[in-house]
Amino acid sequence: MDESIRSLIQAIHDSPPRAVFAAAGAGSRALADLLSVPGASRTLLEALIPYAADSFDEFLGRVPEQYVSAETGRMMAGRALARANHLRELEPWPIVGLGCTATIVTDRPKRGEHRAHVAAWTPARLSVWTLYLEKGARDRAGEESLVSRLILDALGEACGVADRPPLPTRPDDSLSVEMFDYTTAAEHLRSREIPWFGIEPDGGLMTEAPAVVLSGSFNPLHGGHTGLAETAAALLGVPVAFEVSAVNVDKPPLETAVLLDRLSQFAGRWPVVAGNAPTFVEKSRLYPGAVFVVGFDTAARIIQPRYYGAGEAGMLAALAEMRDRGTRFLVAGREGSDGHFRELRELEMPAGFVGLFEAIPMRLFRNDVSSTGIRAALKAEADGK
Repeated sequence: MDESIRSLIQAIHDSPPRAVFAAAGAGSRALADLLSVPGASRTLLEALIPYAADSFDEFLGRVPEQYVSAETGRMMAGRALARANHLRELEPWPIVGLGCTATIVTDRPKRGEHRAHVAAWTPARLSVWTLYLEKGARDRAGEESLVSRLILDALGEACGVADRPPLPTRPDDSLSVEMFDYTTAAEHLRSREIPWFGIEPDGGLMTEAPAVVLSGSFNPLHGGHTGLAETAAALLGVPVAFEVSAVNVDKPPLETAVLLDRLSQFAGRWPVVAGNAPTFVEKSRLYPGAVFVVGFDTAARIIQPRYYGAGEAGMLAALAEMRDRGTRFLVAGREGSDGHFRELRELEMPAGFVGLFEAIPMRLFRNDVSSTGIRAALKAEADGK
């Protein structure tokens, strides 16, 4: 191994971030090089090579329009980031999702271009490199080496390593980079310069308000949340966007780093927004005409006068405003502390607002897992180690 590459990898191992790495088509040498330098356990949480189509589709959670594209590389990095968030559990390490999808020299002629799309996704930003290799200039080992060097360079940048050796590209190779900055958007949200921002599954920033929203703190995201989103999407025929509430009633606003960390749980799979509206009437102004997917407890609070400053009059005015704006609520049942599963039909709706709410039948969805319970279990496990 070249000494400059060894030094780069050592600097990566000595930096704080922990990474999940996923590559298909090329990039295995980068993994071998990372593992060959002592200290890899300080960098790699997990490495995946989803080579077969079924394995790739399962990892990505969908069948991509094109297996080798910048969009697919971004989603691979996003899935890796979400996986890193999960594997980190309660540890405070910075995390990186590293993805590569490529097509290079093989044992049969290729009519298309030889290329690689490498993405490094952190909670703060997403960087994507697209490399087109001069066709016929290298053998498979040579193309694999260059793609792997690009992967190491991308990981080094994500880990804050400034001294990185130049890539050995040729004049007829083409390398471009694109970056998506989430920190700036989150800071603008915190300073109330913008009311919301959103991140698409492929890392792009949203340009339109979502039509279906599932709000929460998602601390952490779990199968109950995603199962509810999948059920709602199937019922409505529209994708569900999660919303992390940056501002909550009776709680201080989330710090930028905390907000970005929460958002990273959805990377590569789900659209997610962050908004400054603590109440549903305010959310309805941010996302006009949206359907809000909520649980029984939340629906019960929406129709309780004590949660409104002007009591019953305030509640009725808020419900009327939401109804007139085209807002609707899709309500899932919830098991109470007494073990009784409560559904929408048990709530006494104010006159004129029954149509504002629609139930998700228990036969279609029931999940009694809670984020609070998961946090308690993780803390107990950590305390017992």
